[in-house]
Amino acid sequence: MMQESGQTADVLVIGAGMAGLTAAAELQRAGCRVLVLDKGRGVGGRLASRRIGGAAFDHGAQFITARTSRFAALVEDCRRAGAVEEWHRGVGDSPDRHVRWRGHPAMTSVAKHLARALEIILDTRVVALTASRHRWSAKTETGAVYSAGAVVLTPPVPQSLAILKAGAVDLQPETRARLEGIEYERCLAVMAVLAGPSRLRPPGGLAPGDGPIAWIADNQVKGISAEPAVTIHATHAFSCEHWERDRQESGRRLLDAATDWLGADVQVFQVHGWLYSKPLQVDEHPCAMVGQVPPLVLAGDAFAGPRVEGAALSGWAAAEAVLAVAS
Repeated sequence: MMQESGQTADVLVIGAGMAGLTAAAELQRAGCRVLVLDKGRGVGGRLASRRIGGAAFDHGAQFITARTSRFAALVEDCRRAGAVEEWHRGVGDSPDRHVRWRGHPAMTSVAKHLARALEIILDTRVVALTASRHRWSAKTETGAVYSAGAVVLTPPVPQSLAILKAGAVDLQPETRARLEGIEYERCLAVMAVLAGPSRLRPPGGLAPGDGPIAWIADNQVKGISAEPAVTIHATHAFSCEHWERDRQESGRRLLDAATDWLGADVQVFQVHGWLYSKPLQVDEHPCAMVGQVPPLVLAGDAFAGPRVEGAALSGWAAAEAVLAVAS
């Protein structure tokens, strides 16, 4: 939903990934007027899907698991709404039996379901946050300014710190050191349309365990693509080594490494780079309250766990932290 700039809200949520969406929904349920700003063309962040012709790809998060009752209830709500379907319950010699849920028709469907009742402004990159005595102002790259009594900041931590630095927000030295210590894996993701079926067996995804490929999945076998279409995630080591190199050449190297699983010619492929794919460290707290007057909280999968569930739990924790200060 596109809105005019200069709006005010009770709470600004920066980022419409899983953490931002769960935080915003919780705050809205508590009676707050919430405005979500996101730099992307759609919601979801790493709940990302893409189409190439008639082929569909999940090229970010591949599935969702639920290990807590609260998140399981959210997944069940998504299931009833038709936004997720069971994919499988673990593979190999010793499956863990946790249900792997896939988005239906793709992973972005989860985010779209969670965003349905929220006020969200897309294509809006926040570049700086500044505080007055009682309010925060968020300045965008186009010069628009949005203000609120509290902010939940959910981009990857290095991006959040850059936003705070640009606004000259003063952090406690201990807090700054804690946040600056959080690092992320990088991931080059290849999306390839095949001329025929791959050799990947049901359920259609596997983690090789060695070599440059961390994960490979057949989106047709998975049930989201009408055509044979594989997603390949490179390891952190390969992604770092090849990050500044030609993306097409890096993609071809990964496809060569995947030859035994492809079983068909590659018709076309694209490469996407996830600079902040997964946190290498997880903070000991579910969110980071970095300012109370006015409230400012950082949230995301670097705080409550590197899975989709961790991002959701962090978003809820951030909302609760804001409400606790306001009460």
